[in-house]
Amino acid sequence: MKNILVPVGSSKNAVSHLQYAVDFAKAFGAKLYVVQVYNVYTKAGTMIKVDDILERESLEFLKSHVDKVDKKGVEVVIKTFKGKLVDTLELVCKSLDIDLIMIEPRTNSVKEEVYLGKTSGKIIKQTNIPALIVPEGYKFKPIIYILMALKSAVIKNHNALIPLKSIKDHFKSIVNLLLVKTPFYNEGDFDVDEELSTLITNTTKSENATTFQGVLEHYKDNDPDLLCVVRRKRGFFTKLWEKNTILKRDFHSSKLPVLVLSGLK
Repeated sequence: MKNILVPVGSSKNAVSHLQYAVDFAKAFGAKLYVVQVYNVYTKAGTMIKVDDILERESLEFLKSHVDKVDKKGVEVVIKTFKGKLVDTLELVCKSLDIDLIMIEPRTNSVKEEVYLGKTSGKIIKQTNIPALIVPEGYKFKPIIYILMALKSAVIKNHNALIPLKSIKDHFKSIVNLLLVKTPFYNEGDFDVDEELSTLITNTTKSENATTFQGVLEHYKDNDPDLLCVVRRKRGFFTKLWEKNTILKRDFHSSKLPVLVLSGLK
């Protein structure tokens, strides 16, 4: 894991989140890109160069933001980009060869009941970038136990496992697999291939209406330091992704980081 991206919003948790990102990057010897994406809507005939002003203010904001954390020798690069959030982030991740995007749950929501706000929810829902959702105020610590939840272990895109492999190899983590049989189960869904099986220590099988419900039933028994799920069009976050905003009452695991892998298929 060489390049990590941190999109910065205006939340009160922004500094704490960036410090976690720095600590995480330090552990992996990675470079940290701290970015802000802005969009501009101007009326015809506007005389001042709004873009220049916003870019300058955005850079100044990022610099003051970064100055508030202990960088611990990590190379931190600040950049601003103009454009639509999701499209711009995908282009940025491709051009900078980003391995992981680190997201804070509520970038600008002040509602206590919200787990993922509109911005963070949009990034998780609408992109295919490996992401780590870090709870508010969460302090970095080694990731020893990982719970990976899948409704299908069929893997066609083995590159999707790279972030999980990197974390497991670095921390010598124990990865427990939860296979959830849903009404959409297909024969062969629980056949774990060799590459995935090399990562797994223990496997549990459950039968639930959704993968999400299976996690709610089993994650406390596993007491993981990290929950790992897979981004699918109609997968783990089906219940949660009907809207970009996700409520805490619908997702009780708001106290541990969640690694969201790209689709395995």
